[in-house]
Amino acid sequence: MSNALSHSQPKIIAIANQKGGVGKTTTSINLGAALAKTGYRVLLVDLDPQGNASTGLGIGSEKRISTTYDLLVHDASLSEVIQATAVEDMDIIPATTDLSSADIELLANEKRSFLLHDALRQPAISSYDYDYVLIDCPPSLNILTVNAMVAAHSVLVPLQSEFFALEGLSQLMMTVREVRETANSGLRIEGIVLTMYDKRNNLSQMVEADARENLGDLVFKTVIPRNVRVSEAPSYAMPVVDYDPNSKGSLAYFEVARELVSRHNSLKTKV
Repeated sequence: MSNALSHSQPKIIAIANQKGGVGKTTTSINLGAALAKTGYRVLLVDLDPQGNASTGLGIGSEKRISTTYDLLVHDASLSEVIQATAVEDMDIIPATTDLSSADIELLANEKRSFLLHDALRQPAISSYDYDYVLIDCPPSLNILTVNAMVAAHSVLVPLQSEFFALEGLSQLMMTVREVRETANSGLRIEGIVLTMYDKRNNLSQMVEADARENLGDLVFKTVIPRNVRVSEAPSYAMPVVDYDPNSKGSLAYFEVARELVSRHNSLKTKV
């Protein structure tokens, strides 16, 4: 049974960072799975041409007949592109390398920045009873990422605990600001999740201290540790919350999910 935030419109969150290798797809998969396992219905939209979120949830290339490319470029219906995953209450719209050409193919489309927004607001979305829609963005600030931000209510940023991590945020924040000014005035920063955190490493601690000093409450209290189980899980096409539910990485993603829900419940109370 779903805990149901609001089935008139699911909460749409773009998970974005223009830098690769920061744990963006890992966070998309495992946050989605953790939410699903705590009673929420989740749709993961794979918007990365690499399709790693699809692979990590066991959707092989032979199963990717209709994808996010078809949703954006060929105006496919949600029923054509949504697939169930092995995680109960978690569905996916998979991706293929076809998405790589979307920038060029959508260039002449006047509504090119609003295609995902419109697709995720088809009347049919209500029949799926989703509480959350998570969008795994590509590691770049291209038309696909802009589509995600225009479609989303908020942006969640995985931030690797490494040198210069905060400096890389400035361009992303500028893009969020531009989208807010031109296409989605309600877009906000959901928060920053520190990933690949090693508490034995002074650098990780310095990055955390710096992030909390500069960004305050935007930084989630929970950090995602550098954990071998998190790294192993994708090779078994499973989220770590299934692969090893008691691992430190798995428990951390459950905590991030709890924080996320708590933030949304707090916002609803204030409204």
